[in-house]
Amino acid sequence: MVAQALIGDQPGMQLAGARPLVKRKRKTMATAKTPADAAKPAPKRAPAKKPAAKPAAKPAAAKAAKPAPAAPSPSLTDQAKDALNQAQAKARKAADTGKATAACAMTDMAAMVEDVAKTIDDRIGVQYGDYARKAASAVSGVAEGLQSKEVEQLMDDAREFVRKRPAVAIGAAAAVGFLLTRLIKADDSDEA
Repeated sequence: MVAQALIGDQPGMQLAGARPLVKRKRKTMATAKTPADAAKPAPKRAPAKKPAAKPAAKPAAAKAAKPAPAAPSPSLTDQAKDALNQAQAKARKAADTGKATAACAMTDMAAMVEDVAKTIDDRIGVQYGDYARKAASAVSGVAEGLQSKEVEQLMDDAREFVRKRPAVAIGAAAAVGFLLTRLIKADDSDEA
């Protein structure tokens, strides 16, 4: 190419092994049909594609063991949706397990309070035993409510309660946080 540029476009002045010069017809004012065509630059041509080399023939065994074409990999949004669905399924399963455990614990607690109510009747008086039985009945009712409702219904009930009574919800959250902090600190001091 460099040698051709040095020699010029003179016919017959090509180097051995160099590609032959291709003369192209360019639009000029003389060959343009209209003045608007002359003002436009000549259209660019796409570079010529080189023919692809044919792969070497494969043995018959390689043709028979040809793997199936791989499925297109899922996009990033599809992967995110799958991960979200998996996380939701795990959270739902954990919530169902927690709900069942809490209901079972509340039922056991109600039974224990009912047993204590009999002792209270004997030692303190029937009136105080009735208070314990009412408390056991209330705890038992909450446990039955937990067992009968789905997690989504419980979440909706909790949201509704917070909307109606935000002060009570904040107070309950503070009390639960305080109790959890005390339990964690007590466990840390026992281990030390």
